[in-house]
Amino acid sequence: MSAVPLVDDAERRARTGRRHGIAPAHRLPDAVAAVRAMTVLHATEPATVHLSLHARVDGLTNADVDHELETTRALVKQLAMRRTLFVFPRDLLPAAWGSASARVLAAERNRIAKEVVALGIAADGHAWLDRVRARVLDLLAEAPEGLTAVELRPLVPELATPEVLEAGAGQLASRVLTNLGLSAHLVRGVNTQHWRLSRPRWTLMDRWLGEVPAPTDEAAGYAVLVDRWLRTFGPGTEADLVWWLGATKGAVRRALADVAAAPVALEGGATGWVAADDPVLAGERTEVAPWAALLPVLDPTVMGWRERDFHLGAHQPVLFDRNGNAGTTAWWDGRVVGCWTQDPDGAVAVRPVVPLPPEAAAALRVEAARLTTWLAGQRVGTVYPSPAMRADEADCPYPVLRA
Repeated sequence: MSAVPLVDDAERRARTGRRHGIAPAHRLPDAVAAVRAMTVLHATEPATVHLSLHARVDGLTNADVDHELETTRALVKQLAMRRTLFVFPRDLLPAAWGSASARVLAAERNRIAKEVVALGIAADGHAWLDRVRARVLDLLAEAPEGLTAVELRPLVPELATPEVLEAGAGQLASRVLTNLGLSAHLVRGVNTQHWRLSRPRWTLMDRWLGEVPAPTDEAAGYAVLVDRWLRTFGPGTEADLVWWLGATKGAVRRALADVAAAPVALEGGATGWVAADDPVLAGERTEVAPWAALLPVLDPTVMGWRERDFHLGAHQPVLFDRNGNAGTTAWWDGRVVGCWTQDPDGAVAVRPVVPLPPEAAAALRVEAARLTTWLAGQRVGTVYPSPAMRADEADCPYPVLRA
């Protein structure tokens, strides 16, 4: 029996730069290729999508991103793993609908129904939800361009009762729309705001996509998602996958078996998993020149694993918020070395949390200049600032880097 290969942390960091398209020499040709490379992109904050793609594609414009989201519709926003909004490549949607989204849908449906009863809105919460879902679908069938949540709410009588208004009609309406999105009846269509804010027109999924493929069954869906994850983030542990999918250990173990994932040894003794045809199994190593990158809040490269010591080290307390959300990050050769903020005029400033060699500082200044030029004075806010992002510049432990 052959020995299980060791994948050391240096190899994992090199693979990250190349596979994720964030090493400048390995950037990707377009937005769709970049999303495929990452499996999915986080879209909780709309600006993250554009900034994550800018980090991976040279010459990309916001119009390019919008074109793929709203014209070709090769990229689609879908709530899925861990009740998080992602941008999916279109062909990956059926796998999510049958597995991760279905799991969230069941929990969310029960939650809404219980709250409707507890608030005195209806005696049967499930029946109430079904009536409102049907009403929304009927309304959107008559609205080819879709409707925003604000436009829909007054058109649904069940959302205008005194009990609902007292409980917060806007929040309840949004959750009904989310429920319909989880079940693949609706999709977040054209965004009526600029790229840093989200107010989509909710649209019937079959109208948006033209043809809606059937969801895969649960096991097949998880197998597809796990295979994609391994090709983006592998090697990773079972715990990484359970966390990323928001699934059970049983579902993850079955999916790993279904895709014939191969075990590898990681530094520290843990068992990691890679795709069955991963080059590391043949002894190949990844060669990448030292690289720098600036990634946005909640970028998938930062959030793709639960166990992040190989790239994050001991910096999570200053670079993540208390709820485990990653702020902006600055990278040098596969390690997170700080964060980035913007000056009042929109210029990007890199805040190291470790001492940097001159080569790293110079490369990060280049990335700061690239991002500053692309943002063109537009400031990007976030509800997930890390302690390092919030700190006064005078309190930064190391010199701030600017272009």
